[in-house]
Amino acid sequence: MTKVQLLEKEVKKLGRSELAKFRKWFQEFDADAWDRQFELDVASGKLASLAKEAVGDYKAGKTREI
Repeated sequence: MTKVQLLEKEVKKLGRSELAKFRKWFQEFDADAWDRQFELDVASGKLASLAKEAVGDYKAGKTREI
């Protein structure tokens, strides 16, 4: 059995209150992980070409206000 399968099995055993607490914890954990990865991607320059393209589109009038 994989770690994910073990986790799934344990999560299914949680009561409503415990599941709500777990869900809240996991959402925060996942958001923090996403933020860290985004910051690493920015620092490494992985997003530079996208930023350059977005600025170019803006200057060319290819954008609209939302």
